[in-house]
Amino acid sequence: MPTRKLWDHTIDMKEEFVLRKGRVYLLSREEREDVHEFILKQLRRGYSKLLKSSQMAPVFFIGKKDGKK
Repeated sequence: MPTRKLWDHTIDMKEEFVLRKGRVYLLSREEREDVHEFILKQLRRGYSKLLKSSQMAPVFFIGKKDGKK
C-alpha cells in the first residue's frame, strides 16, 4: 500500500458549489461488472476510499494491445 502523503486529505466543497450532472455513458453488462470489480478491488487494497461527495466522474475503458481493458 502506498505511504500516506501530505496531500491525502478531505476535499471540502464550498457552500456555493453546485453539483453538475454530467453526460451518461451507457455501459454493457460486462463493462458494468468490470467497473464494479475494479472499484471493489481498489477499496480492498486501500488504494481508494468511499467519498462523502455526491459528485460523480465518468469511467472510460482504454483497450490494451492484448484485448483487455
